[in-house]
Amino acid sequence: MSNYIATVIDTTGIQKYIFGSNRLKENVGGSYLVKLATDDWVKDCLRQLGKERVHIPNENSSQLESRINTDPNIIAELIYSGGGNTFLLFRDSPEKYARQFTKALSKKILVEAPGLNLEIAHQSFNWNHRLLQEVIENDLIKGKLDIQKRTPRSSAPLLGLGVTASCVSTGLVAVETRKIDGRARPVSREVAAKLDKVNQANCELSKIIFDRRKSAKLNTTYNIPLDVDDLGRSEHESSYMAVVHIDGNQMGKRFKDYGRNQSDNKKFIVARSELSRAVSQASRKALEAVGEAVVKLVDDKKFEIKENYLPFRPIVYGGDDITFISDGRLGLSLAVKFLEAFEEFTKDLPDQQGKATACAGIAIVKTHYPFSRAYALSEALCSNGKRWLREQTDNYSEDKPLFSALDWHIAASGLLGTIGEIRDREYLVQIPELDRPASITMRPMRSHACKNEWRTWAGFSEVVNHFKTDEAWRDRRNKVIALREVLRQGKKATEQFIQAYGLESLPLFPGANSQLAKEGWWKDRCGYFDAIEAIDFYIPLTD
Repeated sequence: MSNYIATVIDTTGIQKYIFGSNRLKENVGGSYLVKLATDDWVKDCLRQLGKERVHIPNENSSQLESRINTDPNIIAELIYSGGGNTFLLFRDSPEKYARQFTKALSKKILVEAPGLNLEIAHQSFNWNHRLLQEVIENDLIKGKLDIQKRTPRSSAPLLGLGVTASCVSTGLVAVETRKIDGRARPVSREVAAKLDKVNQANCELSKIIFDRRKSAKLNTTYNIPLDVDDLGRSEHESSYMAVVHIDGNQMGKRFKDYGRNQSDNKKFIVARSELSRAVSQASRKALEAVGEAVVKLVDDKKFEIKENYLPFRPIVYGGDDITFISDGRLGLSLAVKFLEAFEEFTKDLPDQQGKATACAGIAIVKTHYPFSRAYALSEALCSNGKRWLREQTDNYSEDKPLFSALDWHIAASGLLGTIGEIRDREYLVQIPELDRPASITMRPMRSHACKNEWRTWAGFSEVVNHFKTDEAWRDRRNKVIALREVLRQGKKATEQFIQAYGLESLPLFPGANSQLAKEGWWKDRCGYFDAIEAIDFYIPLTD
């Protein structure tokens, strides 16, 4: 039999589901439920069709294989799961295995993950006449799934009656009370389900962060925070958290290109599985590297923690789409650490196209700033980095390799408008030397040093270090703040400032024209405002 049914599962409204609450426990539980719904529960529902009759690739196997077209006993096969997306293959038969699976998964999500929305699309095809890659891309993702997302079925949950209480997080009908913020509060089924999964989520994350340390018999007594106040907040002190969103560059295109290079469906399935697994493993290793860096910082007494809680908490992870939070002073360093590690661990991907890159957006906000808005800001900053990447590579020209980049915003108070509007309003100035507005920010920037490029993290972090440690600037806060205001006035004013303080120049920027250190500006970009603004929000991971 050569007739099969390709199935794609996709989550909708995932950002609202995970980040709609200001309580970290609910964010963590929501993220874990998404992972279960698109991975673990998919496998469970497949096994219900017959444990010996479905093929679920062994993630620890050195070599993956596809069996559905060669073994007549196999009725269903998992191609890929993770990151909110799942691809499966079923035999097209009178038993309607795809429909049985869909019913089982839908019921499980309705019962165990209320509020989570999935879109499931099926397409039948003939193995000998069509390529599976085309079926998934054209018939399902661009076809049925896109239509389903654009025309969702209306849902009108009962919002309550005069005798019902409302959930403190969702506003839906409360079904029970849970201890939240030190007191019993009414919660809906959705929130209760999220809270029920928090401990499981923490156990899984503990394995990622601490397993290596356990093997090496190192200290693993640290706790993983479940409240933003445990990230490093000190009583009676103003505190900040960093919300970091990281997304791989052109990864969708990379998967498509690798799939198109396969000559038949079996090779496509194996190739897709291998590349997906390799990216997931690289992402996990990069997250481990970040966790190890945080633990080392604490071990070395370079960062004071609260009640043994690590100042770092991943929320979404598992693929090339990562979100974590940390103490506000660590957000920039940890984001760069992840980008560096991700590139390192993706050097040998199966498609042999070299390392993968990513962009990071870091929103540094007050600890109790609305979490959904902080996440939206980090996502917008990540998109801003990607736009700049497209500009720098002439819209991803083949002769200009991709690179990792980051952008951030430090919000001392509330935010008004989009990040583009904020940059235009607060970071564009008119200086005498130019007949057009100039930017006092050098963001976005590359995460690594690059020849003939000064807008890099390496240069930025070196300048921040000079301001914090050089005798001419150390412990001279008023002088540094005065420079920040002078920079807004332009190149001539900055030169006069340097002369007035008897300085030879400002701290040198690696890879920059020497004029930058004498005027504070290079063309229409200021090189030092960002460094001054970030002094209190930057702790290096190494000396």
